Amino acid sequence: MRKVFLYKLINWQIGLGIIILVATFLRFYHLGQNPPSLTWDEAAWGYNAYSLGIDGKDEYGRFLPYDYLESFGDFKPPVYAYLALLPVKLFGLNEFAVRFPSAFFGVLTILATYFLVKEIFGKRGIALLSALFLAISPWHIMLSRAAFEANVATFFIIAGVLLFLRGVGEKKWHLPFAAISFVLSMYTFNTARIVAPILVLILIIGFVKQLLQRKKIVIISIFVGALLLLPTLKFLLSPQASLRFKEVNIFSDIGIIERTNQEIANDHGAWWSKILHNRRFAYGVEYLKHYFDNLNPSFLFIKGDGNPKFSTQTVGEMYLWDLPFFIIGILLVFRKKEGKWWIIPLWLIIGIIPAATARETPHALRIEASLPTFQILVAYGLVTFLKKISNIKYQISNINIKYLIFTVCFLFLMFNFLYYLHGYYVHYPREYSGEWQYGYKESIQYVIKKHSNFDQVVVTTGLGRPYIYYLFYIKEDPRIYRASAIVNRDAFGFVTVLGFGKYLFADNLSLIDNIGKKTLFVNVPPEVPQNAKILKTFNLLNGNPSLVLYE
Repeated sequence: MRKVFLYKLINWQIGLGIIILVATFLRFYHLGQNPPSLTWDEAAWGYNAYSLGIDGKDEYGRFLPYDYLESFGDFKPPVYAYLALLPVKLFGLNEFAVRFPSAFFGVLTILATYFLVKEIFGKRGIALLSALFLAISPWHIMLSRAAFEANVATFFIIAGVLLFLRGVGEKKWHLPFAAISFVLSMYTFNTARIVAPILVLILIIGFVKQLLQRKKIVIISIFVGALLLLPTLKFLLSPQASLRFKEVNIFSDIGIIERTNQEIANDHGAWWSKILHNRRFAYGVEYLKHYFDNLNPSFLFIKGDGNPKFSTQTVGEMYLWDLPFFIIGILLVFRKKEGKWWIIPLWLIIGIIPAATARETPHALRIEASLPTFQILVAYGLVTFLKKISNIKYQISNINIKYLIFTVCFLFLMFNFLYYLHGYYVHYPREYSGEWQYGYKESIQYVIKKHSNFDQVVVTTGLGRPYIYYLFYIKEDPRIYRASAIVNRDAFGFVTVLGFGKYLFADNLSLIDNIGKKTLFVNVPPEVPQNAKILKTFNLLNGNPSLVLYE
């Protein structure tokens, strides 16, 4: 009996170890080269980490900011910059270092998922398959390979749920750590500020009896969580905290009000029309539409997110292979009601709530907080399916049907997986380098070599926020940058850096005064003057021109 136990113990440890190795490879292989360039948010994370590592201040001089990073006026939650601080110190200010926290916590998420599923269902088979499916998930791989703070927040949410479940079980002292993990998620990504509190509330309701038996540790946990949230409470209630929400949410869409007013006018202002076409009802319908956009089969299983940063566009956020087992998993988790099963569907529902308020749906990044529920349901469905076919004893030409079904399923999964990897590493960088602002790094490296020959360097904003790329690749000392930066803050709170040192940034380069100054221009191809002396053209990976340097 003891030998059997040890054999099973070693087996699951080996299985989990292989899954973690696969997950690590998929998230770290060529991390600095693919995606092919940094987004401006990634560059901002890197430079702020670099700045914090030099004098403890962010790019604008705030000392050890704990509530937000002003950045572009989007007031980013600060945790990712602090997590990137050590990698930037160790590896230098480069793409690999900036993306390291996301990839690292992406791997930890796989590990946490195993223990979470084991805690919920008490079954290692479902736990191992859930971890495996998350490890090879196109959704999670894509978001782990760029500096997306949502990916780190997802780990903290999963860890928070895991620690909570252990806390209401035999390890009550895990509850304060659960509180810490949930609060950290709120300091990491905006969506978590909605998902984490609702999820905690649901867990409290579901385990209220167990919590009442641990009053002392519950009070300590509440105190710890409140204490950690207190420093950022003032900011969370400020207009700046809601700035990004106001920019993208459906409730600020005046078109809906105009449409309902027109519908009421069409009915000659009838009282029943004012009820039927009430704008609040219209917004409710719009919210539900956006909510269910995130469950669109095409989004989940066929094409993925329309934004190439979150999808290769040829594979869904999940594999087509996942579809039947996902459906089976949903049906059976309600039917069998094993363990703490109810957490999974409620978590999935809650994870989509904040994303449905946005105009742009579906959105893989904003609903990442719902992971790994999708993969858990697939694993649950597959385990049940495998149990069913294991009883099949029919044979055709001496071929056991159950082994044939298993082989077909395995080969289809491998085809899906390898097709995704081929697309991601071979076609994706070439086809979508422009979506990643490709060209900044190469052009800036050229500018660094030539800038001493010029009095000023004037750069277009045509590719978006060039100043942060120049700070990043020049590795500008933040103390020098702050002293020379020309910063504009508009009435809405958005921040534009117009220049620093000899670098100027503008929409229209022809408006920059260059009389009596030797000027190097960096512009997008359509805006280059016909009489310009072109020094160098930088192309995207597909060969199309991206930036042109000229005098």
